[in-house]
Amino acid sequence: MLSRDRVGALLMLAFSLGYGALSFRIPLLPFQAEAAFTARTMPQALTVLGAVLSLVLLLKPGGGAFPSSSKFRWGGAALLCALMIFYGLGVRPLGFLISTSLFLIGGFVILGERRLWLILAASLPLVILFWALMTQVLGVFIEPWPEFLRG
Repeated sequence: MLSRDRVGALLMLAFSLGYGALSFRIPLLPFQAEAAFTARTMPQALTVLGAVLSLVLLLKPGGGAFPSSSKFRWGGAALLCALMIFYGLGVRPLGFLISTSLFLIGGFVILGERRLWLILAASLPLVILFWALMTQVLGVFIEPWPEFLRG
């Protein structure tokens, strides 16, 4: 019997296969023909991952009832969506380090964490480590500070 999980898995499988078929239309430059990583690599990897996960959902035993939405915290979800919008608008004026730290701290608070030491210990090192990885290792420039703090 088709449950909502299986219908969703079928739709995801169809989407993944269509996405994978379209990924072969991405043009490659001549020097990319033999490269290990090209513009097609990530879409094709996502296609395989989506197809495998969809097949796992389709082939798993049992149907399972659809979860009730009565216990879902709609207010928290709306606050998280608003926080994401403010983060997107605040990255440039506030800089990456400040805006991302505030985003993570706000997210932890919305999700119910109240221990300040844990919030700071989980968010600040992660933001600094991610910024250092992107800028120092991968060579992607991300403006760390707001314009008024730049020297």
